[in-house]
Amino acid sequence: MFSKSSPASKAASSGRAMPASHGTFSVIGADVTVTGNVVATGDLHVDGRIDGDVSCASLVLGERGHIAGSIVADSARLCGEVDGSIDAHALVIEKTARTRGDVAYESLSMEPGARAEGRFTHKSADAGVLKLVAAE
Repeated sequence: MFSKSSPASKAASSGRAMPASHGTFSVIGADVTVTGNVVATGDLHVDGRIDGDVSCASLVLGERGHIAGSIVADSARLCGEVDGSIDAHALVIEKTARTRGDVAYESLSMEPGARAEGRFTHKSADAGVLKLVAAE
């Protein structure tokens, strides 16, 4: 009835690959409102409302989720509403998403139907590196 095998070992035996995880997974449910900044070292799923800044490894914002503040994440999948800046290495904006604020990204995917207002800036690997050029 109960087994001590891990989800990873179950996936390996079934031949399915497990998604990369940062070790922890936190959920802010649809009935929860957080007033203040949220910092998570792992994955964060938001179906409720956050009135504050969010910093995490991986963010999933559900269709009814709302963040009023800036987002900093390695990866973010947005299905809900964001009022604030977004800084993500890999960003996916689903068709149900509504964003208002500047966006900095390295990889961007936006579905038709998504609404985004703000300035989009690609972060290149060379950004912030000072290059000196010798004059002849």
